[in-house]
Order: sequence, then structure tokens, then C-alpha cells
Amino acid sequence: MRIHEIHALSMEDMGKELENSYKEMMNVRFRLATRQLNDTSQLRKVRKTIARIKTVMRERELMEKQS
Repeated sequence: MRIHEIHALSMEDMGKELENSYKEMMNVRFRLATRQLNDTSQLRKVRKTIARIKTVMRERELMEKQS
């Protein structure tokens, strides 16, 4: 998920997307451990998506505190 797509989401949608990303990361890690994962960079992509979502959530939280 790209950063501009994340910025377009509401806080509730970001929470759901974050939860889905954590589940996806668990599945990718499991497939990596059982050697069923073809694209080894997939784990890195999921971790980056999680970081992007958390960053935007924190930015919005700080903006609310400033107001």
C-alpha cells in the first residue's frame, strides 16, 4: 500500500488495514519458515506497509493534540 493511499483512509480504516497487515505478516513469516515462500522480499514489503500506517496514524494523533 502506497503512502498516498494510506493518507486517504480514515482512522478506522487504517486500524483495520493495520490489523490485516499484521495477519499478513504472520502468514508470510509462517510460509518463510516452512520454505513455501517464493518472494522473500514480501516480508520486507509488509513490514514497510505496517510502518507507513503507524506513521500516518501518529501524524494525525499529533495534529489533533496541536489543535
